[in-house]
Amino acid sequence: MAQDTWLIIGLGNPGDQYAATRHNIGHMVVDELLTRTGGKLGKSKARALVSEGRLGMVRGVPGPRAVLAKSLTYMNESGGPVSALTKFYSIEPDHVVAIHDDVDIPFDTIKLKLGGGEGGHNGLRSMTKSLGTKDYLRVRAGVGRPPVRMETADYVLKPFSKDERASLPIFVSDVADAVEMLLTEGLEKTQLKYHSR
Repeated sequence: MAQDTWLIIGLGNPGDQYAATRHNIGHMVVDELLTRTGGKLGKSKARALVSEGRLGMVRGVPGPRAVLAKSLTYMNESGGPVSALTKFYSIEPDHVVAIHDDVDIPFDTIKLKLGGGEGGHNGLRSMTKSLGTKDYLRVRAGVGRPPVRMETADYVLKPFSKDERASLPIFVSDVADAVEMLLTEGLEKTQLKYHSR
């Protein structure tokens, strides 16, 4: 496959018990992107659910080709499926986009970056190890800090609060918009738009 193909991986844990948790916002965004492409997820040998389609629009023409994926492994083993998919589709790390929860930024905030640290995120740590580089793109969906005396690991495995759930569909849609803009207009323009909010 040509190098204009992107891998969009929504990080999260498999299983219904995790579906509505903060840690699974990456999965929620992939579901939103699937709605936009009209695609359906199918199982792959890479221990992931995948769908191929085009994301965004460029001057009225469907945007670049993208492989949308949700890992079937737990968060701390995300790297294996990601590495297998990049090999299968011949995608370089700079065309890999990880969508993940981030406790270091407030809920309803979106930040994007290329490379950098993992911020204690086990999914990113696993990806970095498996890809052999930190130089892949991250779309960081803010979930806010845990309350005092609550461990971060417990906090991200809890569902969003009632107030957060009220605006969650809009937030998920905004993150999906950011992913599409990233693919069609590049990192700098997308950062300018979302980091100035």
